[in-house]
Amino acid sequence: MKTIILLTISNIFMTFAWYGHLKYRNSPLWIAIAVSWSIALVEYCFQVPANRIGSYHFSTAQLKTIQEVITLAVFVVFSLFYLKEDFKWNYLAGFLCIIAAVFFVFKKW
Repeated sequence: MKTIILLTISNIFMTFAWYGHLKYRNSPLWIAIAVSWSIALVEYCFQVPANRIGSYHFSTAQLKTIQEVITLAVFVVFSLFYLKEDFKWNYLAGFLCIIAAVFFVFKKW
């Protein structure tokens, strides 16, 4: 559970680092880069421990799968509420395919 919490916090920071500047397209690019790198530094303070702790319980493929699912969940909330973008049916279809991927990665064969 600690891994998932740390990955979620990490993803919130990284989503803002990667996409938050899109709301401020009129600001100079160098400012967007500097702010994004500053946010990414904080993100790594959560990401690295999450992966280290998680490596005792999950394979790296499982860790990456967890990361991607959290990334998409955080991004959906971010794009809907921060960037005010619409959610489309094909996004849901794509996310359902990723959920299928989770099944295959975590299934004991």
